[in-house]
Amino acid sequence: MATAHEPQRVSAAEFIRSFANWRLQAARKPVVVTHHGKDAHVLISLDDYRRLDGEHGTDAASAGKLQDSLAALVEWVRDGAIIIDRQWCILSINPVASDMLERTAAALIGENLAHVLPQLDESLLFQRIIRLIDHRERFSGDVPGILRPRQWLRVDLVPLPVGGAILLRDVSEAMEGVAAGDMRYALATAIDVDGGVGHARLSVRETIDAANETLTAMVGVDAAAIQRVRFSALLALGQRAAFSEALEAVFRGGDPVRILSQVVTREGVALDVALSIAEVRGAYASEGAVVLVTRRLAT
Repeated sequence: MATAHEPQRVSAAEFIRSFANWRLQAARKPVVVTHHGKDAHVLISLDDYRRLDGEHGTDAASAGKLQDSLAALVEWVRDGAIIIDRQWCILSINPVASDMLERTAAALIGENLAHVLPQLDESLLFQRIIRLIDHRERFSGDVPGILRPRQWLRVDLVPLPVGGAILLRDVSEAMEGVAAGDMRYALATAIDVDGGVGHARLSVRETIDAANETLTAMVGVDAAAIQRVRFSALLALGQRAAFSEALEAVFRGGDPVRILSQVVTREGVALDVALSIAEVRGAYASEGAVVLVTRRLAT
């Protein structure tokens, strides 16, 4: 296609009057049709159009180069990557995706994706891939059970000239973390509803970040009054050293600890309690601890 030269321009009126002439001109180089002085349409030859559109007129060498380029690209993607054509045939697959499917790339290339993953028939992802191929519609979301039960995959669908790319990342651990977080939140809510267990969130310096109503009522103060106060300050003087040692042991070893102690109320009354201490561990370091406070009945 003669794209290196400046295209010819003609007004819409002149183009209509001399269509036969401009059709012949377009066989040599593009003809730009203007409307009110602005470029509006381009007339090009059928061969040039096929090369641009990627239809069957595209030569096999160009198609092969495109496929080779895609194959080289997906090798560098850290997620699992599968390239399919418009008939769902697998054109390329990287080692990460091969490991996920537990089959070699050589055995997968040329196979139909629906045959390789029969679980797609029962998944909403099936319709998403149809829309990817037919309407070039992108998708990104977490999908369960595509490869194996109880496994969650982060799936990204990206349209490509040859068809589409399917990017896969195993996010099962993250989803389990979310579920565990929901369970912990529900447990803390249940403890608060019960009303018999006090609890406090401590920083790594032992200061109180937050406390529930049961604990503040036990001590006889409001939540704001004990924020940033060292938890050991709530205990009887003779019990403070034992608590500090127990907390240090939790931070040092990571194992929870339960000790017997005494909480002193605002009126100076010592209440016998049991303290259960567990570390709050972040991704890289300790973020503090949680202390559960339960009353001990007199024996």
